Amino acid sequence: MVRPLEGIKVIDITSNISGPSLTMILGDLGAEVIKIERPVNGDDSRNMGPMWEGEGVYYLQINRNKRSIIIDLKTEEGRELVRDFVKEADVFVENFRLGKAGDMGLSYEDLKSINPELIYCSLTAYGQKGPDSPKPGYDAIVQAGTGIMSINGPAGGAPARAAVSILDQGSAMWGAIGILSALLHKEKTGMGQKVETSLFETGVFWTNYHLMSYMADGREPVKLGAGHAAFAPYGAFRTATSEIMIGISNESLFKKLCKVLDKEEWASDSRFSSNTNRLENREELSREIESVLVKKDADFWMKKIDEAGVPSSIIQKISNMIDHPQTQSTEMLQQVDHPLIDNMRLIRLPISLSETPIKIEKAPPLLGEDTRMVLKDSGLSEEKIDELIAKGIVHNIDEKLEKKMKNTTVIEVD
Repeated sequence: MVRPLEGIKVIDITSNISGPSLTMILGDLGAEVIKIERPVNGDDSRNMGPMWEGEGVYYLQINRNKRSIIIDLKTEEGRELVRDFVKEADVFVENFRLGKAGDMGLSYEDLKSINPELIYCSLTAYGQKGPDSPKPGYDAIVQAGTGIMSINGPAGGAPARAAVSILDQGSAMWGAIGILSALLHKEKTGMGQKVETSLFETGVFWTNYHLMSYMADGREPVKLGAGHAAFAPYGAFRTATSEIMIGISNESLFKKLCKVLDKEEWASDSRFSSNTNRLENREELSREIESVLVKKDADFWMKKIDEAGVPSSIIQKISNMIDHPQTQSTEMLQQVDHPLIDNMRLIRLPISLSETPIKIEKAPPLLGEDTRMVLKDSGLSEEKIDELIAKGIVHNIDEKLEKKMKNTTVIEVD
C-alpha cells in the first residue's frame, strides 16, 4: 500500500534527539529521509549509551527508515552537495544553534532561492527570537527553564526532571505537525514556507494548565509527586505488595471507590464530600485510603477496582512492559532486521491508519551506509563519487559493514 508521505523527499541535517525524532516520524509515514552525518562520529546520538553491538540505543530508536550519507559540511564542496540535494527535495530539517545554518549558507532564505517550494523546518532550543534564542539547550535544561522541574518530583522534595525526553520528543511532534500542515498548504497553493518550533515553546505549552491556574488564582503551583493539582484522591498508594495508581476526577468515581474500600460513609463526610473539600484534605484522605489498601495485595485491589470501573493501574517497571499483554496486543514493538544486532525490536509510532499502514521498513542505518547509493541517485557518476571520497568531502562505509557481515566491532570510514 502507498504510505501517507510516499514520494516526499526529506533532507535531514539534524543530530541528537529532537531533530532525528522529527524526521523519524516523517520516515515512518513513508517519506524518503536522507540523513546527512559528519565524518568519523556521525550523529551524536550514535554514542549515547548504553551501546548495543556498538550502536547507541537512542540512535537506534529514532533513526529507522532513513538513509545515512557522510558529508563534511565544513567544506564548501560538501555544503554545495547539500544545496544540490535541496533542488529536488520537498522538506529540509535542521536543529542547529540559532544562526549556524546561515553561517553555512543553509538558511531558509539561502535554500528558498534554490527551491521556492521547499518546506524548511528549524527546530531550536529557545526559538528564533528573544534574549535566550542564541543559547544552547538540552531537554533537561529547558525543562528547568520552563518551570517543569519546579512542579515535578515528590511533594516538598527537590526539583526533578521528567525521566523521558518530553521536550525533545514533544518539539519533534510539533515540528512534524507543522511540516504536514505546510505540505498540505503546498499541495493547495504550490508555495513552500518555513516551519519553526522549539523545546522552550513546547515546555511552555506543556505547562498550560499550571500557567492558567496561576493566572486565575495567583498561587504558585507546587510539586505533588504522583498527585494532581485539580483532583483528589489522585496518586500512588501502597498496598500489601506493590504500589497502585488511582485517579478520581468526579463524584461518581469517588463513590465507587468508597464502595470498593467498604467506606461508603466517606461520600457524605464533610471532609471528603466534594472535590474541593477533598483537595483541602488530600493528605488526610490519602492516609485513610492507604490504611485500607495495605491490608491486601495489589492484585486483590486491582481486580475489585477494575470491576468497579475506577481508573487505576499497578505502577509497572519498565522491564515489565516488554512482555506486557497490552504492549503485545497493540503491537508497539516491531521486529526489525539489523546487520549487527539480532532480534532487535523498535517502538513504533503510536498511530494506526486503516488505509495507509505505518511500518518500520528499514533498520537504523550504519554510519555512511548509503553514501554511494544516495550520490548515485542524485546523478553523480562512480568516478565523481570516488573523487569526492578521495578528497574527504564524503565518506563511504567500510566494506565489511557494507556487506553486512556479523561480528564487526569497529566502524571505519575511508
